[in-house]
Amino acid sequence: MVRARWDEDFQKQFSKIKDSALKERIIKHIEKIREFPEIGKPMMHLRKGTREVYIGHYRLSYAYLKDEGMVIFLDFYHKDGQ
Repeated sequence: MVRARWDEDFQKQFSKIKDSALKERIIKHIEKIREFPEIGKPMMHLRKGTREVYIGHYRLSYAYLKDEGMVIFLDFYHKDGQ
């Protein structure tokens, strides 16, 4: 299992979520990502080097630093807000 770090944007978005079921789904995805960090879809162009997983209509964006054994959770947003 890799180490995890949270970006300020991610922390702000996560703290605003009032739906406890959604928060629980996000936490489960975070655990999966920490266990298997390459499960997310690799992004291209400007977002190259990051990955995303889908959680319903939302996207959880993260960067996997393989050499350092670390995952940095960057953002959580609605797909229509891209």
